[in-house]
Formats: sequence, C-alpha cells, structure tokens
Amino acid sequence: MDLGLKDKVAMVAAASRGLGRAAAQALAAEGCRVSLCSRSEAIHEVAQEIRQSTGTEALGSQADVAEPEQVARFAGRTLEQFGQVDILIINAGGPPPGTFLELNPEAWRKAIDLTLMSAVQLLYEVLPHMVNRGEGSIVTSQSFTVKQPLDNLTLSNSLRLGVIGLMKSLANEVGPKGIRVNSINPAWTMTERIDQLMADRADRSGTKKEDEIAKLADTIPLRRVGTVEEFGRAIAWLASPAASFIHGHALMFDGGVVQAPL
Repeated sequence: MDLGLKDKVAMVAAASRGLGRAAAQALAAEGCRVSLCSRSEAIHEVAQEIRQSTGTEALGSQADVAEPEQVARFAGRTLEQFGQVDILIINAGGPPPGTFLELNPEAWRKAIDLTLMSAVQLLYEVLPHMVNRGEGSIVTSQSFTVKQPLDNLTLSNSLRLGVIGLMKSLANEVGPKGIRVNSINPAWTMTERIDQLMADRADRSGTKKEDEIAKLADTIPLRRVGTVEEFGRAIAWLASPAASFIHGHALMFDGGVVQAPL
C-alpha cells in the first residue's frame, strides 16, 4: 500500500532510539522528509543513518523536549529547512518508575514537564502552522497504561492520561480545520525502556531480567513482545493519508494485552 507520504515533512520528537527512532525510520522509508530531535548528540548520527538507508532528507537537532526554548529551536530549524510540517509525532522518554510514596513533588514536577508539557510545547510550536495551511496530522505516542495501569508506574499512569485528554479535546477543536489528531498506545515493545523496567522488576523480585521478559511474554495473547519495526509501521500508517478518516482515536499497539471491551 502506498501511504501517500512521499515528500511530506514529519517532525519526530525523542528519536535517537527506541520508539521515536522507529517512527522516524518508518516515515523516512515511506518517502517522508524527517526532522528529529533528542537530548543526545547521537541524534546527528541517527539522522545520517536514516539518510543513508532511505535516501531521503533527515535533519537532526539536539533538543530536550522538556525545555520550551529547545522545543522552539527544534521547530524553527524544521521550518527553516523544509518550509512546512505535515506530520508531528509527539514522543518523550518515560518518567521513572516508583510507587506514590516512593516519589515526591519534585519528581512529579519533572515528570509533568517531560510527559505533559513537552506535548503542549510541541503543539504550540507546530499547530498554528498546520492551522494556517489547513492540513496536518498529529500522533502522540503514549502507553497502553492509559487503559490498564501498571503497578510501580504512578507517574506514567497518571500523566499519560492527561496527554490523551488533551488529544481528545484537540480532535474536536482542530478536526474542522483539516487536522487529524490521534494517539498510539504501545504495550510491551522491546526497547531500552522495557529493558529498564524489566531490570527494575527483577531487582524488586530477586529474579533475572530474562526471566521477567519470559513471564511478560506469557501475559500477551500473541505470546511475544512487539518489535520496534512493527511499531514504526503502525505509527507511519496512522499518521499518513492512508488513515485519512481515523481521527480522535487511541490505537492500542499491544498484542491483545488490554482486555477491556472498548
């Protein structure tokens, strides 16, 4: 299927590794010109690797999405280089694990900046441009925990729901302006983040990380964790014109983990 992405411009946040990188790679493979950011200088190497593997334009910017001025610089560089933004992929690293009593107000403030306010800042930088053009597609990558919370992930369980609420509200507001808004909510996909969570779980239970990954796979109806390549293909489709009537939707990328009927 032709997703209709050739020569579109996609901004992808937090794309030096994991799900963000998978999204940027998949969009570029479909012909998108991509602008990607990360706190790490490695983002420039990632952009170079995407250029070499896909033959499309890729711009890397070192930027922390929790810092508003750096988000503004990321968006400014994108518009200066490409002159437009057709797709915005909102993404950020997950906040640290912990139960409520293990955390403190400062941890909450930092997590709010990382998870919720990064989405807000990216939207303020890009959404007016899309409104002026009368078109655009926005996808936020959150988590299946918006429907099925996990123990020891109090910050993520709480704040990702706030992002989903924001996106659902925006769907009503900007849909009439030609802009699609959706979220994708991955469950267990083998990234560095999952590696960290499984190591933390093993430390708490006195087991090995490999044992925790195997137990995890047994809880998934497909009996395996997802791959970043599968995630990349899913988010590229959701962001693309091929999904032109999908709007205000929270797509579960979970292998059947979430058992709720809706």
